[in-house]
Amino acid sequence: MIVADIIGTIAFAISGVLIAVYKKLDIFGIFFVAYLTALGGGVIRDTVADRMPFAFTNYYPIVTVFITIVLTVVLEVYKKDIDSKFLFILSDAIGLCAFSITGAMVGIEVGFNIFGVIILAISTAVGGGLVRDMLLNEVPFILKEQVYATIAVFIAIVLFSLKSFDLINSISLSLLFFVALFIRLYTYKRKYHLPKL
Repeated sequence: MIVADIIGTIAFAISGVLIAVYKKLDIFGIFFVAYLTALGGGVIRDTVADRMPFAFTNYYPIVTVFITIVLTVVLEVYKKDIDSKFLFILSDAIGLCAFSITGAMVGIEVGFNIFGVIILAISTAVGGGLVRDMLLNEVPFILKEQVYATIAVFIAIVLFSLKSFDLINSISLSLLFFVALFIRLYTYKRKYHLPKL
């Protein structure tokens, strides 16, 4: 879980910096948006799970975000020749999958049923981005993107099922992460989306 948490924190911090730069925010705005994006979902998750927020009791999440922001700004990642939109989608997808896993695992640890595990996976994965988008006066990403929160639901159901058969281990978690990441990027590339009314 620590590895998944670090991966998700780094990925969401990068996506937060990218969107903050795109919105032409000042340096404080960049730090604030990146921190909200990277840590907001975990705070929501721990509040729902009736736990002291992990980001408030441990230093490594805050330090991880700080180092990621500084490196992203100093290296001017947002100015590289690669497609900045794809970089945002990639980092966001990595964060989505990693935080869905940590959220679902917390739900399983505290003894939630399948519904509770799904809610924690979704809130951890999309909570920070939801707060970020509302702060920036944007329609929340999860409400307009093709297949997004559905990935968190998929991960939660698979993990809950694996737990029932006592099959949660580093191999199954890694495989689930890469399968979910592939699905997210593939559906984005193919522009698949859920039905609309």
